[in-house]
Amino acid sequence: QVQFLESGGGLVQSGGSLGLSCVALGFTFSDYAMNWYRQAPGKERELVATNSRAGDNTVYPDSVHGRFTISRDNVKNTAYLQMRNLKPENAAVYYCDVTQIGRGQGTQVTVSS
Repeated sequence: QVQFLESGGGLVQSGGSLGLSCVALGFTFSDYAMNWYRQAPGKERELVATNSRAGDNTVYPDSVHGRFTISRDNVKNTAYLQMRNLKPENAAVYYCDVTQIGRGQGTQVTVSS
């Protein structure tokens, strides 16, 4: 059974940092690129980071480039998203996702001004 177990969300002050984790179960994690998305209330879902199967290629949109870092541990079947210099507009539910496999339930990130 495919499962994505996310953790690490919470409340952080503007300018602060937060790290998210996602344990992926039920499929061969190392065979797939990994994505992190976010969705804020009333807004469309936004891709914030992607990395390749080996984790050696990463892609970020301009909105988070230089502040967010995606990584993965294929031995632990875990993906990570490290976020720094967070802004109130970064508040959203963050999801880990694997194309054609599925996504997690999401973890809430709240940024206070």
